Amino acid sequence: MTVRSYFLPRSLPEALGLLHEHAPELLVVAGGTVTMPLINDGISLPETVMGLRFAGLDTLERSGQTLRIGATATLTQLLRQDVIPMLHEAARNTAGWSIRNMGTVGGNLFTPPPGGDVAVALLALDASVTMASTRGERSLPIADFQTGFMTNALEPDELLVAISVPIPSGPSAYLKFGRKHANTPSVVTVAARVEWDGDRVAVARIALGAVGPHPIRARAAEDLLAGTDLGPGAIASAAAAAVEECEPFTDGIATEWYRRKMVGLFVGRALDQLAAGAAGEAR
Repeated sequence: MTVRSYFLPRSLPEALGLLHEHAPELLVVAGGTVTMPLINDGISLPETVMGLRFAGLDTLERSGQTLRIGATATLTQLLRQDVIPMLHEAARNTAGWSIRNMGTVGGNLFTPPPGGDVAVALLALDASVTMASTRGERSLPIADFQTGFMTNALEPDELLVAISVPIPSGPSAYLKFGRKHANTPSVVTVAARVEWDGDRVAVARIALGAVGPHPIRARAAEDLLAGTDLGPGAIASAAAAAVEECEPFTDGIATEWYRRKMVGLFVGRALDQLAAGAAGEAR
C-alpha cells in the first residue's frame, strides 16, 4: 500500500477545494469497486486519495420530468427506484448484491468494457452529467462525456457530481447477454427505447455496451427506425446497421466475431420487445 494521505470530505465544497489543491495527483474514490482491486494488485500506486462517501452526493431526486442522481448514489439505490424501469433493470443486471451495495452510478461511467452496464442505459435515456470545480459547474450530454477507452471530458480539477435523466414517455427494453445468468461480465448489452408519433416512430435510441471502447450509440440504426412502424423489416435493417456500427473486441469473455454476431441478435430482440409492447397497447 502506497497511500500516505487519505481525505474524507464532508461536503461538495470541501471536496472541490481538496481536488483544486491536490490535482492531478489526487485519486478520487467513490465505491472503490474498480480502484481498490487495482491498488491491491499493485497496478495503481496512489499516494493521495480522496473518498466521496460523506460528500453528500448520494441522493436521488425527481423534479418534474427529470430524475437527478447523485454521482455517489449506489446501484442498490438505483435498483430501488421505480421512476425509470430501464435503470432498475440495468442495476439488477450489474454485478452481485455486494458490489451493488458499494458501487456507484457515477463510478459506473468510469468502468471499462465489458462493464459499465448502467452507463449503457443512461446513454439510451439521453442523460446528461454535471461536473463541478472551484470555478463553477457545467453540464454535458453523456454521449459526449466518454471520449475513448478509459478517457472522458473531465478536467483535472473537476468532479462528476450528478447525472440528470429525462423520464421517458415511450417504451424501453434492456437486454444483457453474458456467459452466466447473473453476476457476469457482458458479451453485449443493449438498451433501446422509442417515442411514438401516432403509429410511427418519432425518436429511437439504441445504446450498446461491451462492443466498443465505451458504451456507444447505434446512430445509423436509430435513423433507420425513424418514421417506421417498427415492423419486422425495419427491425432487421436496424439490427444489421448496429452490427456495422459496433467496434467489438476480443477478450477472455468473447471474441470480436461472436460479439458482433450477438449485437445483431440482441438488438433485434430488444426492438421486438418494443414492437410487441406497442402492439399490446394498441389492443
